Amino acid sequence: MHIHPLAGQLSPDSALVDVIQLIDAYYKQIPDAQVAAQRVAFGTSGHRGSSFQTSFNEHHVLAITQAICEYRQQQGISGPLFLGIDTHALSEPARISAIEVLAANGVNVMLSAGDEYTPTPSVSLAILMYNLDRYAGSGNGIEQNTGLADGIVITPSHNPPDNGGFKYNVVNGGPADTVTTDWIGKRANELMAADLKDVKRMPFERAIHADTTHRYDFMNTYVSELEQIIDLAAIRQSGIRLGVDPLGGAGVHYWGRIAEKYHIDLTVISDVVDPTFRFMPLDWDGKIRMDPSSPYAMRRLLDIQSDFDIAFACDTDHDRHGIVTPIAGLMTPDHYLAVAIDYLFQHRPDWGSKPGIGKTVVSSRMIEHVSKRLRRKLYDMPVGFKWFAPGLFDGSLGFGGEESAGASFVRMDSSAWTTDKDGIVAALLAGEIKAKTGRDPGQLYEQLTQEFGKPVSIRVEAAATPAQKKALSNLSPQQITSKLLAGDNITEIITTAPGNMSSIGGVKVITNNGWFAARPSGTEEIYKIYAESFKSEEHLNEIVAEAQGIVDLALLKREVK
Repeated sequence: MHIHPLAGQLSPDSALVDVIQLIDAYYKQIPDAQVAAQRVAFGTSGHRGSSFQTSFNEHHVLAITQAICEYRQQQGISGPLFLGIDTHALSEPARISAIEVLAANGVNVMLSAGDEYTPTPSVSLAILMYNLDRYAGSGNGIEQNTGLADGIVITPSHNPPDNGGFKYNVVNGGPADTVTTDWIGKRANELMAADLKDVKRMPFERAIHADTTHRYDFMNTYVSELEQIIDLAAIRQSGIRLGVDPLGGAGVHYWGRIAEKYHIDLTVISDVVDPTFRFMPLDWDGKIRMDPSSPYAMRRLLDIQSDFDIAFACDTDHDRHGIVTPIAGLMTPDHYLAVAIDYLFQHRPDWGSKPGIGKTVVSSRMIEHVSKRLRRKLYDMPVGFKWFAPGLFDGSLGFGGEESAGASFVRMDSSAWTTDKDGIVAALLAGEIKAKTGRDPGQLYEQLTQEFGKPVSIRVEAAATPAQKKALSNLSPQQITSKLLAGDNITEIITTAPGNMSSIGGVKVITNNGWFAARPSGTEEIYKIYAESFKSEEHLNEIVAEAQGIVDLALLKREVK
């Protein structure tokens, strides 16, 4: 992987996004529903794109919002819709477009009080809290949608400043499943192909003052509930020093409120919001990304890591986390997930024996070792947090986490907290761990490596045509004919996740000492190879080299057929 010479440094002003032109393109450029790259396409986390590329424009948002309104009507979802946005430049114009359609369709929409930015977890929590009494009283559980709430979060997550994104969260508070997003995407593309003639819309000035448009205090509701999931008293009493970099994201004002309410020593490194994100160090490829798992993007916090006992950051919609300790520096996401799991299941007595552990098939095997020692059922799922939402909702999962630094877990009493990723509680948990154990997550991970071995892992990318990407997503285990991987016998080849037998959208090859998984990107002409070795860096490099050869050969054979 080629590292850009400016990685970790601030962007030259000349390379920053032109916000005026970006918003102008949002309104002026009209997508062609017959061009694949300009159609609505829900990936693992909503529809994303850039107005410059005609992949995230007003027509997309109008069509998606109308499709969601029609989906709600079809499903009998008649409660309010909680609407949140992040700090990307395209989020505000998209919010305006969405409100115009929601109001015209008579949907009761809940907007943030004072137009405060809205992290993804605060929307998920709002949905669950609203629906809680209705679930309890209906007698029919989740199948009874009448009067229930759902939500929209306008965010492209950690993506570059010229991107926009649109996510739909269903009545269980989590990301919509594939069946739902497929329906919404198909209908949205039909609406665009018909020049939006079936989209209901009213002028914004009428919509914002409509009887169906309401205000909701997302921030204070979320902050007030935090002591139900994190032992903030222990953090306060320990006196540990915490530092947070919101990376200019939607939770920028939440952290100060948390520090004030719970009287903890929490320093906000910067509360600057700037849609160009000029304050962000460039990522590995020279692009600006608000990625808290990237050592390049996290340069600002890493430069002062020794000032705090624990420091952390969240991405733009605050659903992902990055944990920094004085000695370990920025922790690899899987390393922190393993520590968090090990800690939580030993320090939450009211969880009982029922809740299991959710991980993705491309997460570290270290989590498998920890789960086995804890005697907890492990659910190995496809990539995408939507797969964890039902388990976090019904209590069959106590924790769900992705290798991309996204996680959530249940409250201390084992009831649901958020069923979407929550970077805020994942970050604060690091503080609780330090306060309660006297050791930071980096030190505890080293302890796990002494118990189970020290894995090394990597993710690399390889070029792939659209046809190859489709072929990779449809591979069968029988098409992988190799018997060895990096000198070890291949013990298992899977294309479905053991946790729910759903397709992983690629292939995973496993040995006793390591594994690799390959799956196509949903947005670029590449496929990604994830690999891990429990032997050495050299062994890992062998796995990666052989993985690309194995996959290329399988794709070639498929093309020949």
